[in-house]
Amino acid sequence: MYRNIEEITGKRTFLSTGCIKAMNDNIIIDKEKMLERWAEYIRELFKDDRKDYNIMKNNFAGPPIMKEEVETAIKNRKHGKATGPDNISVELIEALEDFGIGKVTYLLNEIYDTGKIPTDLSKAIFIALPKKPGATECELHRTISLMSHITKILLKIIMLRIRNKIKPEIAEEQCGFVEDKGTSNAIYILRTLIERALEVQKDVSVFH
Repeated sequence: MYRNIEEITGKRTFLSTGCIKAMNDNIIIDKEKMLERWAEYIRELFKDDRKDYNIMKNNFAGPPIMKEEVETAIKNRKHGKATGPDNISVELIEALEDFGIGKVTYLLNEIYDTGKIPTDLSKAIFIALPKKPGATECELHRTISLMSHITKILLKIIMLRIRNKIKPEIAEEQCGFVEDKGTSNAIYILRTLIERALEVQKDVSVFH
C-alpha cells in the first residue's frame, strides 16, 4: 500500500551526489576524505557540551534482569529492521526461543553488572540520506544509525524500569511524552474553553 501511495504521489528517495563540502566549502570527491568529513560532522553533531555533570562513584547493584523483561522488550521491537555491526536481529533471537532468550538474558546481566559493553554492541553504523536532490552539505542530510538489536533490548529494559519508577511522580495534568496521555485531548479542551469564552466575551487566564 505504501509503495503504491509513493508511486501515485511521486515521492522518491534522493540519491547521493557523490561529493560533499568541507568546512571551508571546498568540494570533496575523494572517498577517504569524504569519510573523514562525515566522521568530523558526526562527532560535532553528537558531542557532549556539558561542562559539569555528576559522575557515579559508587556502583549500586540493581535487581537482575529477568527473562520476562527480555521477552517483553523483544515483543515491543519492530521486525524487519536492519541489524547493527553484530548482524544479530530480534527475529534470530525469537527463532532460538527459550535458548536464545536465556543467552541474551545472561549477556545483558553481565553488561548490567559490570557496566562494560562488548565492542560490537557499542558500535553504530551511520547512514546519511539527502533531504533534497543535489545536497552537498552535511547539514542537508538526515543521519540514521544502525545499532545492535541486543543493545536496543537493553535500553528498552532500562527505559521501562525508569518509567515504572517515575510514573507515580507524574501529575494527572501531564500531557505528552507519557503513555496514554497525548496532547490532542488537552488541546481540544483548551480550544473549547477559548471558544466558549469568546462567545460570552470573557477573558481567559493561563497559569504556568
